Amino acid sequence: MRPKKTILCVDDNEQALAVRKFLLETRGGYRVVAARNGKEAVDRFRGGGIDLVLSDLVMPNMDGNELVRRMKEIAPEVPMILISGSVKVFDHANRADAFLPKGSSTPSEMLERIRVMIARKRGPKKSLRPAFDAPDGEVFQPMVQAVAS
Repeated sequence: MRPKKTILCVDDNEQALAVRKFLLETRGGYRVVAARNGKEAVDRFRGGGIDLVLSDLVMPNMDGNELVRRMKEIAPEVPMILISGSVKVFDHANRADAFLPKGSSTPSEMLERIRVMIARKRGPKKSLRPAFDAPDGEVFQPMVQAVAS
């Protein structure tokens, strides 16, 4: 069995953080590390082992863009999603790999976006079937297509 992927979930709103954490753990099957502010999030991120970051955009002291900027300096390959209740703020969410407006996407849509972004980080699945000889003597390797969204 594969180990669970770890998501760092950041929100200054304790209730929203708890709901998101519950959703990611129960419906997504992820391990969730929660942080209530940017400083705490960066400290936990530095510890390593994070597969994706899901953060609120509007937070005191350090907003989501600054948080993403600092984390991308540490590990640019880790996908990062910013979320916000204000769709107008979308223009300011320019550092993350994706933006999700709160309330405009269903929990299933959020989970699917996370799944796709983690899969992209991992890269396409490797074929488990061995190469085989074709009738004309050429060797073929089965091809696996990655689903892009």
